[in-house]
Amino acid sequence: MRNVLLVKYGELAIRGKNRYLVENRLIKTIIKRLNNYPGYRVYKEQGRILVVNEEGEFDYDTVIPIVSNILGIVGLCPGTEFEDRSIESLRKHALMHFKEHFPNGGVTFKVITRRSDKKYPMTGNEISADVGGYILHNIDDLKVDVHDPEIKLMIELRNNVYVYSKVIKGPGGLPYGSGGKATVLLSGGIDSPVSAFLVAKRGVEIEAVYFDSPPYTSERAKQKVMDLAERISAFTGSIKLHIVPFTQTQLCIYEHTPPEKMTVFLKRAMLKAAEKIAVKNKSYALVTGDSIGQVASQTMEAIYAIDSAVAMPVLRPLCAMDKQDIVDIATDIGTFDISVRPYEDCCTVFVAKHPETKPKKSIIESMESKIEELDRLIEEAVENSEIIEF
Repeated sequence: MRNVLLVKYGELAIRGKNRYLVENRLIKTIIKRLNNYPGYRVYKEQGRILVVNEEGEFDYDTVIPIVSNILGIVGLCPGTEFEDRSIESLRKHALMHFKEHFPNGGVTFKVITRRSDKKYPMTGNEISADVGGYILHNIDDLKVDVHDPEIKLMIELRNNVYVYSKVIKGPGGLPYGSGGKATVLLSGGIDSPVSAFLVAKRGVEIEAVYFDSPPYTSERAKQKVMDLAERISAFTGSIKLHIVPFTQTQLCIYEHTPPEKMTVFLKRAMLKAAEKIAVKNKSYALVTGDSIGQVASQTMEAIYAIDSAVAMPVLRPLCAMDKQDIVDIATDIGTFDISVRPYEDCCTVFVAKHPETKPKKSIIESMESKIEELDRLIEEAVENSEIIEF
């Protein structure tokens, strides 16, 4: 018998003939995260991924916080593995597990058995009833509740037998890097970090772009975005942040456009700069934190006028979410407290008092074509970008 960590995954199980590709990517990610901890081995076992320590005791307190943030993982189950599949062995190990984790009883429970070997002489329900009765007669102050138990003791009969009773929730989604690549426009606000996380959760590898406008934005605003990128890297493993010096570009737009249209021109310029970076890093799309109707530049008319600046698709994972939904996710992933630090980003500094909500694409494009130095300034900003990897 040995301690193990069972890794459960969701959507990977319905991937058909390509399933092994995403499973292998998830395994490689877990191996990479545990690379600095000797003795740990990761492998597949009939619809599960197992983590074991072949050189000593399994240190759950160290391993679980590292693995629980990995995208693609639905749940982690610390448990025991053993080879003897007899009903006597199942009873013994199930009772040992229960006594270790719930020595004083005082709980309701049920036993759930899953068996991949249909030739086993007992059905899953028969095993559960037998083992549950054995535990009930050997631990005081227990009650069986088959509908809503406090404890679900799981027995899985695969090549070996696994017993566990705790499921630690993972972020779910697909393994990071299994779904292409995108470039995220990352501000210091609440929305764009959530957007970055949700795209990464769908398996998309991401790089981020931040537009820095000193002296109109402070070093603390820049640090806030760096801290957000670092927090996102807890889920992605690593992330590159491109810091684009955008002061001259913004001043040019400020000088050549009416105040009510400035936000649309500014966002078009940002998309153009981000697209240039995205082409270099071989991305297939841009990602923003826009939510329809949340601010003036996120009306359908404004989105239409802004997106025409680039040829690359612009993804908006938050487009149909309420603000509270976004705040809840930001809180869950640990970006909210960083985002609400009171340091302005470049958008909020240059925003008009009464921005236009229904800009005309044709008018915007016509006016933009007359700003001769704009493309040059965007190109220079991209060339002078600073890249930091977290």
